[in-house]
Order: sequence, then C-alpha cells, then structure tokens
Amino acid sequence: MLFSIGLMVTYEVVMRKVFNAPTIWADEMARFFQIWAVYMAGAYVLKHRHLIAVDLFTSTLYRKTGRLLDYLSLLVIAAFSLVAVYKGVLIVVESIEVGRNTSTMLGVPKWMTESAIPVTFALLFLQTIAEAVLTATDENHPSISATHDTEETGQ
Repeated sequence: MLFSIGLMVTYEVVMRKVFNAPTIWADEMARFFQIWAVYMAGAYVLKHRHLIAVDLFTSTLYRKTGRLLDYLSLLVIAAFSLVAVYKGVLIVVESIEVGRNTSTMLGVPKWMTESAIPVTFALLFLQTIAEAVLTATDENHPSISATHDTEETGQ
C-alpha cells in the first residue's frame, strides 16, 4: 500500500507540475491508502512484538511476573480494540444512513475510510487473543515486556 501511495503522489506531481493537468483522485486515494495502511499495521506490529515498550522496571522482573504484565497489556489492548470496533461501527452506520461523502471533487462515501477503524481494530482484537494463547502455551514466545530468565535458572 505504501508503494502504491508513492506512485499515486508521484503521478499527481507529474500531472500537476509538468502537464498542468491535476487529477481529482490521486491525492484522496493516497490518503485513503495511508489510513488503511496505518491502521492495518496494528495487528502486524503486535504479532511480531514490535510495540513500543518501556522496560525500565520490567527488565529486572522474573519471567512469570513479566508474563502477568503481558496479559495485563494484552487485556488493555483488547479492551481498547473492542471500544474502537463498537464506536467505529456506529460511525460507519451513521455515515451510510446519512449518505456522508468527502468534501472533495471526487466525493467518495466516507464509510469507505471510516470502516478502517472497526475492521482493523477487530483484527487487532483477534491478534490480541492469539497472542494471549501463545503467551500461555509457548514458553519460547517473545514477551511484550523485556524479561529475564532469572527465576527459572535460579540466578
């Protein structure tokens, strides 16, 4: 999607600056792609455990304590995701009922971008459940927090 955004923006710049013939679609479609790409990254980032984590305190914790913090973190992510899905669905339904469109010349229905919130946060919620199961069943599954094996090794 990001590569497509680059192509759309490049095309728009060439059409506008070189041929003096701007498009009505390139800028808005690039924004739509960017919205979807950013929100879709949430579940991917959680799956690969690349979330921003402050390990000031967690780096000295025992493995079991770190796992408990992982569960707490996953619970917060899951709760936020469910709220975002619920509120996002309400907004999408309202946009469809009212017939809300973008204020550009293209006039795309707003629900097309607004639906990124409930769809991608639903994916994030499902990934949160998967991570909780993996954390519980796989001893080698990476932790959200930085932990040491001091409890298991006796050091």
